[in-house]
Amino acid sequence: METSRRVLLKGGLVAAGVTFLPGMTGPPIDLRPTAAAVTPFDNPFSLGVASGDPSPDGFVLWTRLAQLPLDDDGLGGMGQSVREVAWQVATDPGFRRVVRRGRVRTGPAQGHSIHLEPSGLEPDRDHWYRFRLGRHLSPVGHTRTAPRPESAPAALAVAYASCAQWEHGYFTAYRRMAEDEPDLVLHLGDYMYEYDPDFEPAKTGNVRHHEGPETVTLADYRRRHAQYKTDEDLQLLHATAPWVAVFDDHEVSDNWADESPGTTTRRDGFGDRRAAALRAYWENMPLRRSAFPQGPDMKANRRFQWGRLATFHMLDTRQYRDPQACGDGMGTCEETWEPDRSILGAPQEAWVDEGLRTSTATWDVLGQQVPFGRLELSPVEIDRLSMDTWDGYPSCRDRVLDSMAQAANPVVLTGDVHDSFATEVWRDHEDPSSVAVPEIITTSVSTNGDGEDTSDGGYRYARTNPQVKFWNELRGYVNLTFTAGRLDADYRNLPYVHEPGAPVFTRASFAVEAGSPLLHQTGAQPLAGS
Repeated sequence: METSRRVLLKGGLVAAGVTFLPGMTGPPIDLRPTAAAVTPFDNPFSLGVASGDPSPDGFVLWTRLAQLPLDDDGLGGMGQSVREVAWQVATDPGFRRVVRRGRVRTGPAQGHSIHLEPSGLEPDRDHWYRFRLGRHLSPVGHTRTAPRPESAPAALAVAYASCAQWEHGYFTAYRRMAEDEPDLVLHLGDYMYEYDPDFEPAKTGNVRHHEGPETVTLADYRRRHAQYKTDEDLQLLHATAPWVAVFDDHEVSDNWADESPGTTTRRDGFGDRRAAALRAYWENMPLRRSAFPQGPDMKANRRFQWGRLATFHMLDTRQYRDPQACGDGMGTCEETWEPDRSILGAPQEAWVDEGLRTSTATWDVLGQQVPFGRLELSPVEIDRLSMDTWDGYPSCRDRVLDSMAQAANPVVLTGDVHDSFATEVWRDHEDPSSVAVPEIITTSVSTNGDGEDTSDGGYRYARTNPQVKFWNELRGYVNLTFTAGRLDADYRNLPYVHEPGAPVFTRASFAVEAGSPLLHQTGAQPLAGS
């Protein structure tokens, strides 16, 4: 019987300090007492390991050295020295079949982070990896290569999440995602929050606290990312499967738009702040070297394939958008309807159109940050529309919908709003027969605290949002299963996040049949006791 990744992870193979077993190949570990002099500090792999952006012949491998993650200078207690780290990739968890190895140097210029891109590996195959610095061995991570572009995979399991505010709750959802053993993890933004400690408590109060002030400098952002990376549930998910991540606003500043800071941010110095934030984001995520920021600019939108089954078009809705209309308020104004307004920018719109027009995939997936379809934010008032979402850029949305019409089975994945929604995007908001594409919106991992179960499935929103098929305020994530004939979506929710260890259950399930944009509910399970 094949051993599951869950068993391997729980069995201690990812625990820091695991040693080479007899028969393993690779650089030997120096166990002599004098070896401690090589690395005269505590565990430098306190932030774990990660992988991402898989291709048919490789992936990105990441770690960041930090013996004191919360040091004020943002360098994790590693100082100004440059160090050489050994690494290995194997096709078995015991590292008996090492297929790539090497050494890499890192130092303060990279925030002591490491980004490797091993290539020439076999497609559609599990791999394990680890790092070593002196006498210290990193946790072991699991990843995989993507299938060949011309292949037809039978299925793909994807888990995706958004919005994890440290103060508002524990990251149990990340652990439950790991236990579900996805092939791929998508993170759609708000990986960390920039706020002062206790700036915006959850309704039930904060259960833990940010260290340091509001993030403004590179040292601030490095330290905040390090604090988040110390979370064991997050480390587990990073070590379980390859990630594909895109940022939203809180990785920089709430509701920022291109050169315009958010409403709570001073305009003076925002360019430097954005540069620092994106630099720290790159340093702390499993991103390719080609994404390394150039000042305040970072290449974030990208596309990757999972054989002919699915193509993922990962969007950037922050760096190139026009400023939010109507003073970033709730409700439209004349500015909203200007035909040239864009949330993507003209070059990225053209990139999306070209990708959808030439795609040969069964499913074309837009992974992006903010609600795409029309979404009234009140169950009783009309035109309560957020100008920070695609509702503030309706002309751009129409152009992207035109592009989607050229693809076989487009679907939109969304984060941001801290609630679960299953919606059908209508071309004509007055015509229920004009369904163009399904949109699956995940709730937050922890932002806004525990949340509440809605036993009516969200039908209280039916008057203002007839396109919404499901709504719920609990925390959690979404699991997707892609096959040639169908997409299944499970809304996985937790009853609480104010303390660790919550169970997970499937609150609702939906299916999309290939060839149709309609959502069909296939299951529902109310919260126990509701």
